[in-house]
Amino acid sequence: MDGEAVLRLGDLGGRAREVAFEPDEAARARMAGALGIEALPMLRLTGRIEPEGRDDWRLSAVLEAVAVQACVVTLEPVRTAVEEPLERLYVAGLEEPEEAEVEMPDETREPLPAALDLEALAQEALALALPPYPRAPGAELGEAVFAEPGVAPMTDEDARPFAGLAAMRDRLKGG
Repeated sequence: MDGEAVLRLGDLGGRAREVAFEPDEAARARMAGALGIEALPMLRLTGRIEPEGRDDWRLSAVLEAVAVQACVVTLEPVRTAVEEPLERLYVAGLEEPEEAEVEMPDETREPLPAALDLEALAQEALALALPPYPRAPGAELGEAVFAEPGVAPMTDEDARPFAGLAAMRDRLKGG
């Protein structure tokens, strides 16, 4: 199988199969838009899907990608290389919890679908693997300082837990 976005598990005849998905430029642009990133120059999902027991399937794969995100400080493009292993066990008869609050399930176990959407799987894995706050090399947030005229501005250093004690110590030394 090479490049197909949807894998129908019923068509596998209970046999293991190599999986290779590499979307074209239009699909990568669509995925980049859905993820809110600037570009996705490369994305590849490769691995193997094989039967596990009588009705279940196990996917063992690797997601490789290059993503371009905006730096949170400068808005310059930041390239991030991703190489993320993926393990999923698709279980027949596994039901989604219905209650609002439940114990965290094993995130590798999912209900068995009729068809496996490799594009959606790759997009989900990439969303989890990308840095949430990418920074360009050397980009620093800096410090914004505001105060009324004639008043000493409070800095981040002043707000630290022992800054008040340091100021008190300095006053006692001077008095």
